[in-house]
Amino acid sequence: MRTGIISIVGAGPGDPELITVKALRRIQNADVILYDRLVNEELLGFARPEALRIYCGKAPGRHSMPQEATEHLMVEHAAMGKHVVRLKGGDPLVFGRGGEEALTAAAAGIPYEIIPGMTSAIGAAASAGIPLTHRGIAASFAVVTGSRCREHGAPVDWAALARGVDTLVIYMGMANLGEIRAQLIQSGKSAATPVALIENGTTALERTVTGTLGTIDKLAAVMKISNPALIVIGEVVNVREQLLGLQQTVRAQIG
Repeated sequence: MRTGIISIVGAGPGDPELITVKALRRIQNADVILYDRLVNEELLGFARPEALRIYCGKAPGRHSMPQEATEHLMVEHAAMGKHVVRLKGGDPLVFGRGGEEALTAAAAGIPYEIIPGMTSAIGAAASAGIPLTHRGIAASFAVVTGSRCREHGAPVDWAALARGVDTLVIYMGMANLGEIRAQLIQSGKSAATPVALIENGTTALERTVTGTLGTIDKLAAVMKISNPALIVIGEVVNVREQLLGLQQTVRAQIG
């Protein structure tokens, strides 16, 4: 029996049109697709009708399938000669556990490939009109997780991030937003620093709420921001406000 292949594929930040051509071709050729919660299900419509579709999504505090079980299925189907697509939201190597899955495939002797995707930090911020770097305002940005599993080592060094990075982009941070805010302010970040919360970035349900670091957790509660949501902290958030202001001026002139 021939050995199959595992394609670890990034599906992009939510808008199905933001997937890469190469990723779309892998979906079209797949025998088995194991897909995550943040994958836009419209993409599954490009798969062959006979392709097996297996949901293995993970929500905060709710895993439909343990990671070990997902990796077992991935290897099991590939060992049967199937082309397995492990379809993941954003980029598979940015908080996507794609590295772990590649190691599992390699350890099992299964050929694999990694197809990059647009990560949410890039896609959602751009969709909301926020440049992560901007001349004269921000020359650096960091992408960081707002929730760290206890077994995965030391906590995030918020003090170093507060001092050394112009723009912070935080994934999976809504549940700990109050603690993150407190840690950054305690580390010297001004409470007046602009913050944006981008909910369902790049999709038709996208919603962006802006405020300041000092009150963003209270604003998030009032506005009922829910996952998936991205947190952007830095002066670049003000560029969005400038763009919106200019758009309003243009509309008024046209009207």
